[in-house]
Amino acid sequence: MHKTTESFKEDYGLSSSEVRLRQEKYGKNTIKKKKKLSPIKIFLEQFNDVIIWVLLGATVISGLVGDKADALTIIIIVFMNAILGFVQEFKTEKALEALKTLAAPTSKVIRNGSMKVINSEELVPGDKIILETGDRIPADCVITKSSGVTVDESLLTGESIGVNKNGDKGKNIIFMGTVILKGKASAKVIETGMNTEMGKIAHMLNNIDEDKSPLKKRLNHLGKIMVYLCIGICIIVSALGIYRGQDPVQMLMVGVSLAVAAIPEGLAAIVTVSLALGVSRMLKQNALVRKLHAVETLGCTSVICSDKTGTLTENKMKVQKIFYSGRVYNNGFNELTILKKIFTYCNDCNFSFMKRKMENAVSGDPTETGLIKPFYKKVETLRSAISIEKRIYDIPFDSSRKMMSVVTEVGGKRTAYIKGAPEKIIHKCNRIYIDGKERELTSELKRQILKAIDEFASEGLRCIGGAIKYNVSSLNESIEEKLLFVGIAAMKDPLRSEAKKSVKRCKDAGISVVMITGDHKKTAYFIGKELSLCQSLDEVLTGADLEVMSEVELEKKLDKIKVFARVNPEHKLRIVKAFKRKGEIVAMTGDGVNDAPAVKEADIGISMGINGTDVTKEASAMILLDDNFSTIVSSVEEGRKIYDNIRKFIRYLLSCNLGEVLTMFLASIFYLKTPLLPIQILFVNLATDGLPALALGVDGADEDVMTRKPRSSKESIFARGLKEKIFIRGSLIGICTVLAFITAQLFGMNIETSRTIALGTLIISQLIHVFECRSESKTLFNINMLGNKALVGAVLLSFLMLLLIIYNPFMQSIFHTVGLSHPQWLIIIFYSNIIAFINNLFSLFEKK
Repeated sequence: MHKTTESFKEDYGLSSSEVRLRQEKYGKNTIKKKKKLSPIKIFLEQFNDVIIWVLLGATVISGLVGDKADALTIIIIVFMNAILGFVQEFKTEKALEALKTLAAPTSKVIRNGSMKVINSEELVPGDKIILETGDRIPADCVITKSSGVTVDESLLTGESIGVNKNGDKGKNIIFMGTVILKGKASAKVIETGMNTEMGKIAHMLNNIDEDKSPLKKRLNHLGKIMVYLCIGICIIVSALGIYRGQDPVQMLMVGVSLAVAAIPEGLAAIVTVSLALGVSRMLKQNALVRKLHAVETLGCTSVICSDKTGTLTENKMKVQKIFYSGRVYNNGFNELTILKKIFTYCNDCNFSFMKRKMENAVSGDPTETGLIKPFYKKVETLRSAISIEKRIYDIPFDSSRKMMSVVTEVGGKRTAYIKGAPEKIIHKCNRIYIDGKERELTSELKRQILKAIDEFASEGLRCIGGAIKYNVSSLNESIEEKLLFVGIAAMKDPLRSEAKKSVKRCKDAGISVVMITGDHKKTAYFIGKELSLCQSLDEVLTGADLEVMSEVELEKKLDKIKVFARVNPEHKLRIVKAFKRKGEIVAMTGDGVNDAPAVKEADIGISMGINGTDVTKEASAMILLDDNFSTIVSSVEEGRKIYDNIRKFIRYLLSCNLGEVLTMFLASIFYLKTPLLPIQILFVNLATDGLPALALGVDGADEDVMTRKPRSSKESIFARGLKEKIFIRGSLIGICTVLAFITAQLFGMNIETSRTIALGTLIISQLIHVFECRSESKTLFNINMLGNKALVGAVLLSFLMLLLIIYNPFMQSIFHTVGLSHPQWLIIIFYSNIIAFINNLFSLFEKK
C-alpha cells in the first residue's frame, strides 16, 4: 500500500534540464491526428457551390459574346466573396484548434522536488505523476505505489468492468486514455505519445465536439429552402425578360446574379464565426466552452444548480473553532495533541519541505491544508511530525461514507486516524476522549457533540470530525469500527465577494439559482441566507429527505427548494432529472468523478477547471477555469448576447435579400426595364452582405439582456415578430428601390442614371437598415448610432465603395454607372430614408 503523505511529496522527480533533454529525444506526448484542411483547400471549398458554378459558366458565356469587362469584374467579385468566406472559415478553424489545446488534459507531476500541474503533452518518460479518482491516465505508466486503485480500461479492451491495480508485478501497468475509477496512485511514465498502446492503435478521444450546433443545422435547412425559392423567382424574372424580348444572355446573367445576391449562403458561416468569437470572449472571462451548441443553450438556461464550495465561496478554509475534550476552543489549537495528529496523518496535502513559509510548504485541497496550518507555526516542526509515523494503508474519502481513514506504523504499533462528517463518525464510535482519558460515549455525550455541531452549523461553519483507533490488527474496512471520538474542527469558507451580486443578476434574469452542498443542513441554510437564496429552513432539503421522496413529491417541492444539503452525486442526478421533467433548462456544476452523470444529464454541464476531475471535464459542455459562480452568470449573459446578435444579422441579411429579389421581381411584373444589371446586383451583395453583417455579430448586448426571462429552447429563431419585421422591411426596400427607378424615368433621365439611382437607393436603404437591426425593442430614434464602432466602420467602407463606382471613370465603365448631381441624390436620400422613417414611426406607435 502507498504512503501518500511521504512518498508522493518527498520524491525529487526529474530536473528541468533533464526534462528538456527528454522532450528533445521523445517529442510531445501526443497522438498523431488526421491531417487538417490546408488553407488552400479551405479557399477552394468556397467555390464548391452550384450557384457559383452557374455564375462562372454564365460569365464565360458573357465573355464569349463580347462583354469581357463585365465577365472579368464578375470573376473578381466572386473571388473577393471567396476571400471573405475563407477568412471567416479559417478564423473559425483556428479558434476551434485553440480551444482543443486549452481543453487538453493536465497532469500532476513531481519535478524539481515539488508537485506542479502541467499540460499532459509536456510529460516525458521518467516523469513521476500522481493520479487520483477521476483522472484520465496521460501516458503509459508503471504504478510505484497505490491504494485501492481500480481502472476503467474499456477504451482499450471494451471491457466495462473496472480492473484492480494493486501495484504487484503484472498488475501495475496502466495505459494512456484509461480512467482511475477509484483510489489513488503514484506512477512513473514509461511511454509517451505514439509509443503508447493508444499510439499503436492511433486513436484518442477528442475533447472538442465538432458537430454542427442545432441552430446552424436549422439555418442550413432554411438556406436550402431559400435556395429553391430564390432560384424559382430568378427563373421567373429571367423568363419574363426573355419573353418581353430582352437579351437572353443578359437575362440569364440577371437571374444567376440575383440568385447569388439573394441566397444567404454566408448565413451559417457567420453563425459559426459569431459562436467562435463568443467562445473566445467567454474564454477571456474564464469560461472554456467545449461544445459550440452550449453557447446557444446558455441563453435558455432557467435553473442553475451550483456547488457551494469554491464556486459560491472562496474555497479558502480556515479553522475558526474546535470542539475538543468536551470544550470549545477559539485559539491555542497546536496544544490539542491527539486531534492535531489525526488531521496531520489523515491528510492528502502536498508538502514541499524545501520552502520555509508554511503557506508555501503546504498545498492541495483547501480543506486538507486548512486542517494542518492552524496546528503548526514552523515547517521544520511539521516535517518532524510527518517523519515519525509511516503511512502503510488508507481508505480514501468516499462521498457515500463521507470519511477517510489512514493507518500508520511506528515501533511495530499500528494506529488508525479517521476524519470526516462528524455525524457519520459519531455513529462509528463507542468511546470519547475527555481530559486525557477515554470514556464511554454515552447518549448524553452524543447529544452534547450533536449540539456543538448544530451550533457551529448555525454560524455557517463547516464541521470536520476526528477519531482514532489504537492497536490496529487487520488492514481492511474494519478499522472504521469501534472508534475513539476526539473532536471537531469548525471551518469557515467565506463567500466570494461577487457571489451575492451574481445571484441577484440571475433572479433579475428570471433564472432560479439552487445551491447544492455536502454541508450540514444549518450550515447550508446560513450560507443560502447570506446569498439571499432562502429565508427559512423550509427551503432547504437534505439528501436524507430525498431518499424517502418519490419523484412526484420531489417535483412538487422543487419550486420552493433553493438549497440542497448533505447530498451525494447520485442525488444530483435525481435533482437534474426532476428539473428537466418540469421543463426547465438546467445548468449543473460538478467536480468529482461521480458528478459526471449529473453533469452529462444537464442541458449545460459545467465542470470545475481547478478542482474538477478529467472524467467530469469530458462529460461537461463548459469548464470554469476559475471555479467561480459569477463566471457562469457572465456566460449566460454572453449566450443571450450571441443569440441576439445571430437574430440581428439574420434580420438584416434576409430583409436585404428580400428587397433585392422584390426589386427585380416587381420590375418584371410591371414590365419595367431592368432596374439593375447583373454586375450591379453582385456589387450590392459584396458591399452590403459581408462586413456590415459580420459587424452585427460583435454588437454589444441590449440593456435588458439580463432583465428578461429565459427564452424557450424550442423557440424558433424567427419568433417574437422577427419574420414580420423581415417581411415588412424587405418589402419596403424593394418597393422604394423600384419607386426611385420609376421616379428617375419619369423625370426623363436615361437608363444608366436611373439604374445608378436605383443602385444607390438599394445600398443606402440597406446601410440604414443595419442600424435598425441593432435592437429589437428600440427604433432608430433612440438607438446609439455610434455604439458599435466596427459597424460604423463597415458602413462607411460600403458607402465609400458606392461613391467609388459612381464617380470614378474607370469604375463607371465597369459597373455601368454615371456621376449623380445633387438633385439626383435627393431622390436616393428621399426613398432610402422614407423607408426607415415609415418603418420606425410604425414601430414607435406600435410600442406605445
